[in-house]
Amino acid sequence: MTHNLLGPEPTLLPEHTAAQAALDAGTDPATVAAEHPDYSEAWASLAEKALDAGETVAAYAYARTGYHRGLDQLRRAGWKGFGPVPWSHRPNQGFLRALAVLGKAAGKIGETEEYDRCRTFLADSDPAAAEATGLK
Repeated sequence: MTHNLLGPEPTLLPEHTAAQAALDAGTDPATVAAEHPDYSEAWASLAEKALDAGETVAAYAYARTGYHRGLDQLRRAGWKGFGPVPWSHRPNQGFLRALAVLGKAAGKIGETEEYDRCRTFLADSDPAAAEATGLK
């Protein structure tokens, strides 16, 4: 990702090592989300599993939770509502994955405006995120 020197600095979310270690060890994302409700990656994992299982409404709800938790953290990290959120920084990936599933689930239930908003937001955050999540 190239950085526009005239634009805002990339926003990097803080590490959440205990929750990340639990997910990496194979702990059920529902358990991780219950123990660390502010950890977007757990919500994104739940959303992805639900979407893969054809549970679109559950995927939408999990993704919306992860998205909002991530927005709260982005704002605390100094994000002003625009600017890069690099995919290459793992703590950002939970938020970006939740945003992608939110868009995909919105598209499946006919929420075209939200689908478009999520797709644009993801690409504006980092085109690599759109590529990695398949929401282009």
